[in-house]
Amino acid sequence: MKLSLVPKDQNFFRLFSELAANLDVAAQLLLRFMEDDDRKAVHAAILENEHVGDKIVHDIVRRLSKSFITPLDREDIYDLVATADNVLDNIEEAADMILLYRVGAISPFARRQAKVIAKATPLLKECMDNLEKPKGLDERIIAVNSLENDGDRIEREAIASLFHGDTPCTDIIKWKAIFETLEAAIDECEHVANVIESIVLKHN
Repeated sequence: MKLSLVPKDQNFFRLFSELAANLDVAAQLLLRFMEDDDRKAVHAAILENEHVGDKIVHDIVRRLSKSFITPLDREDIYDLVATADNVLDNIEEAADMILLYRVGAISPFARRQAKVIAKATPLLKECMDNLEKPKGLDERIIAVNSLENDGDRIEREAIASLFHGDTPCTDIIKWKAIFETLEAAIDECEHVANVIESIVLKHN
């Protein structure tokens, strides 16, 4: 019997796409959360996406442990799903904080950060949808890196704004934590893009 070295389980690529699509939905929901009066309902939807993401990650890791041959390097698969999951975790945590801290009006800086995330996740989705033949993704990866730079600038402006005027100390503490969590989501988007870039370089 001829031994095939081509992995038969191509479900990894399907699961990558599902993970990316779920992440993008959560990012768009976060943007809506920042602008919607009914925050609790939108937060519930984000939480559901976080649960779905956890299930997909679990499925990928389980397949990784059982597969003798994988379509991509094992460390790349693990890094990819772990960092994508980190983005989703930070999205959910930021929404959690806003509800738990009862911050009232949403800061325009937080809205700008959410917009950056919502611009990055469709690019990541396009990349992850094409991982089976990872070519021609450079422009999307560069775009995500550029968005991360935008996120850095917004976070610096956001935190500086807290110390102008007479912002109460409690509000400074609350919003600083929220801004940092949103920035962590943006940073992890770049991390996902960097993992994808590594995969692209290996397969060129």
